Amino acid sequence: MTAISLPYPLFDADNHLYETEDSLTKYLPDKYKKAIQYVQVNGRTKIAVRGHISEYIPNPTFEVVARPGAMEDYFKNGNPEGKSKREIFGKSMKAVPAFREPGARLALMDELRVDRSLMFPTLASLVEERMRDDPELIHAVVHALNEWLLEAWGFNYENRIFTTPVISLPILDKAIEELDWVVANGAKAILVRPAPVPGFQGPRSFALPEFDPFWKRVVEHDILVAMHSSDSGYSRFDAEWEGSKTEMLPFQTNAFRMVNEWRPVQDTVASWVCHGALFRFPELKLAIIESGSAWLKPLLETLTDVYKKAPEGFGMQDPVAAIKKSIHVSPFYEEGVTELIDLVGVDRVLFGSDYPHPEGLAEPTHFADMLTHLPVEDQAKIMGGNLARLLGV
Repeated sequence: MTAISLPYPLFDADNHLYETEDSLTKYLPDKYKKAIQYVQVNGRTKIAVRGHISEYIPNPTFEVVARPGAMEDYFKNGNPEGKSKREIFGKSMKAVPAFREPGARLALMDELRVDRSLMFPTLASLVEERMRDDPELIHAVVHALNEWLLEAWGFNYENRIFTTPVISLPILDKAIEELDWVVANGAKAILVRPAPVPGFQGPRSFALPEFDPFWKRVVEHDILVAMHSSDSGYSRFDAEWEGSKTEMLPFQTNAFRMVNEWRPVQDTVASWVCHGALFRFPELKLAIIESGSAWLKPLLETLTDVYKKAPEGFGMQDPVAAIKKSIHVSPFYEEGVTELIDLVGVDRVLFGSDYPHPEGLAEPTHFADMLTHLPVEDQAKIMGGNLARLLGV
């Protein structure tokens, strides 16, 4: 397949880098050095968090990875033969420099005809859940990762690659300090996990008034908040149903967990209005990335019904209207965009390819194939114009 030319610039809202082994440890203070270790298990390198080996990412070195778009046919046509994930992935490949550093990535983006990209880390998604009982450690590891990201990729590389530093909120003052630091170093977007915030006294919603000083600062900085699919901790609830204690294993088939796959993002978006943050800060700009859009319609229908019965629970303000004002969604290619546009309008839809992950598109321009029924100006908004507006670039 060859990348096609399109009559508008492409700004991909969902690209990924693969971290190096020192990404979490290079800038980690000595007192925390043993919290993250790489260990050998039967000849394979694994990551251990506080002495516990994680299988969440099977090969955390990323020296060998699944090919970009390896699962495209699976998502489009299903899996009638019941193949394993390994069979669906097919032959793996060695990670190329373009997955590891920005100069080579720009050259690859030129080949793929992608003008700009929002760049997310990959390994970072395992951090917060596996340290949820140690807020100070979370902040230390997150800052170490952000320092590595700044050194290796920058937060704004040649005004084409916009890397998203991670912000975790367990300790409010530290979260605000981290936010100010990444903005001072050029960040245009931040990555916040779609999950309850860990804390010294247990988890709680990021949208409670306790966190208002943080969201106030986000609005002052006029920075985009990206909430990318991650390990949101829901495997703990699934495990109770299954009588197990396994961590989230995204590359192993589990039918029960697949049924509940989008519950974290539904709860995340519901929390924004049920706990009031979107009413208190209507200027917030939020992007829901790599979670598709199928969950949105039933959530809005439920919120409409709850608002009808209990408007006082939302301070007499319409939760659906608040979501439609602030939330932007990147649908999966196989879902199409028609229903999403009907729900939130074309200005709230973002193109994201998930490149170079196997769940994404091998050719990001292929996303435009599902937009041909739209006017060119609407295609241009979805394929990059909306994200450029959100980032102010």
